[in-house]
Amino acid sequence: MTQESSTALRIHSAETDGDLQTVMAAWHDATVRLEQTHEALRTEVRRLTVELEAKNRELARQSRLADLGRIASHVAHEVRNSLVPVALYLSLLRRRMLDDPAGFDLLHKVDASFTALDATVNDLLHFTADREPDLRLVRLRPLVEEVHAGLMPQLAAQGVSTTIDVPEHAQVLADRDMLRRAILNLTLNALDAMPAGGELIVTSFSGRHGVELEIADSGIGLSEEARARAFEPFFTTKSGGTGLGLAIVERIAEVHGGDVTVANCPEGGAAFTLRFPHRALEAAA
Repeated sequence: MTQESSTALRIHSAETDGDLQTVMAAWHDATVRLEQTHEALRTEVRRLTVELEAKNRELARQSRLADLGRIASHVAHEVRNSLVPVALYLSLLRRRMLDDPAGFDLLHKVDASFTALDATVNDLLHFTADREPDLRLVRLRPLVEEVHAGLMPQLAAQGVSTTIDVPEHAQVLADRDMLRRAILNLTLNALDAMPAGGELIVTSFSGRHGVELEIADSGIGLSEEARARAFEPFFTTKSGGTGLGLAIVERIAEVHGGDVTVANCPEGGAAFTLRFPHRALEAAA
């Protein structure tokens, strides 16, 4: 083989090796990109699967709640119709037993049970109520003060002090009766957490995400299960509770385009926060 032929062969071999290395490098890059794409797709599929499962669970929950609501509404109306004459009979008996202390005491106990039953029926009717809110601008501080004034005997009896840190100008676009019911339920829930006394603190804040109203207690706080299931209908940690108070609050928040959340306070106790979006106020402007 001549020197020229040998040189040409080496050049050809070098070019071949170079081409092969280029091809191998390109193949490696393509393989890496394919693996990365495959992993990204797998991650996205897992995310979408989890999201779909959550949506399906929520749809199933909404369907169960709708069925439950229809049943509860029927039962509540039937019981309410039966309670009307009972209330009349109790009133008549009360007049006849004014001179009978022992009988009057028994009647008082029956009346207390009747009042508790009536409260349960009211909870059911509020939970199943399906009406559009009558939206008007509502000042928050006077409404909170009104609720506290109505509960003053209970606040005093339990030794609960109150702090209302709500600006005078704070307002939301809401159904006043519905909002009052939500504040009342959250306040009663806070009182239940402080049977031996404590502090009830109501604050308000207007931020980027809307107007917030927080009702906090100084009780022992909520367990992880209680926080997770706080707004679940008929879930309660109280022996005599219906488990509908917080579910009603959530329903009221939702029909206003807002939400309600719960968290334990760092210093102890629990805080429930009602949030109303700014867009509601903008619509009223």
